[in-house]
Amino acid sequence: MRASRLLSLLLLLQTRGRLTARELAAELEVSVRTIYRDAESLSAAGIPLYADAGPGGGYQLLDGYRTRLTGLTGDEAEALFLAGLPGPAAELGLGAVVTAAALKLRAALPPELRDRADLIRQRFHLDAPGWYRDADQVPYLAAVASAVWEQRRIRVTYRRWREPTDVDRTLRPYGVVLKAGTWYLVAGGADTPEPRTYKVNQILDLTTLDAGFERPTDFDLPAYWRDHISDFRTRLYTGEAVVRLSPRGRRRLAEMAADPVTAAVDRTAGAPDEAGWVTVTIPIESLPQAEADLLRLGPHAEVRSPADLRERLARAARDLAALYA
Repeated sequence: MRASRLLSLLLLLQTRGRLTARELAAELEVSVRTIYRDAESLSAAGIPLYADAGPGGGYQLLDGYRTRLTGLTGDEAEALFLAGLPGPAAELGLGAVVTAAALKLRAALPPELRDRADLIRQRFHLDAPGWYRDADQVPYLAAVASAVWEQRRIRVTYRRWREPTDVDRTLRPYGVVLKAGTWYLVAGGADTPEPRTYKVNQILDLTTLDAGFERPTDFDLPAYWRDHISDFRTRLYTGEAVVRLSPRGRRRLAEMAADPVTAAVDRTAGAPDEAGWVTVTIPIESLPQAEADLLRLGPHAEVRSPADLRERLARAARDLAALYA
């Protein structure tokens, strides 16, 4: 444990530069006194580590010092080779960079860890897109990523999904997110830093502008995305439906429905009747969406309420019966 902590301390100083004992203690979740002892141990081992006192002081490595990655554990080396997704990296225009980095990492590993890393690539393959569609066609993704990195404004022609119209926007790109095979841009507007989310595959045209911008100092992309997903799920479901499900219908719904729906089924299902049917209350997005979803269950689901949804399904059943009569 201590050897791993010493290596972590060394890598922190190597990647971030000067850090105070208090900052190092917070990162490594140990006491400041422990940091003092660890720093003395590194110095005694010949690591060119020195400390400056005073308000602007802290621990720092001698300029130009670098350590090899021979302190990685087997699990850490395997995790690093799992962390890089070659497909998304290539879409971002970073495929060659990721490949070069992986080669350098592999060369720095001792033989036993190098062999384990090779085994990882032959046993685990990460494929981000969903089953029923190909990955996004995102011709402007590399330009978006470049603008995010360089903090340059972009002017885009964007197709809205709620109202299928094209609009022109000038954006401050803060970051990109890959979710279930779909790329999203998180960006502020031309006159406001308030972030919004845009699907990159709905960008029809893009021009990178010379004008730069300042990112909000308190903007945290992972935190924003977590809140965005939570808010999206809250706004997504606008009503509820009471539905009877056969055993087969319940299994089929669990396979195709989102987590909030399956959770509601488990939470509200009462005791099965003599035929094994259960009555549940599930959240629904809209009447048309609920109609399309429940039709997929065929005769293994019966809507009890709302009446409008029940009538929609009855009408669809009558139309199907007339079509196949």
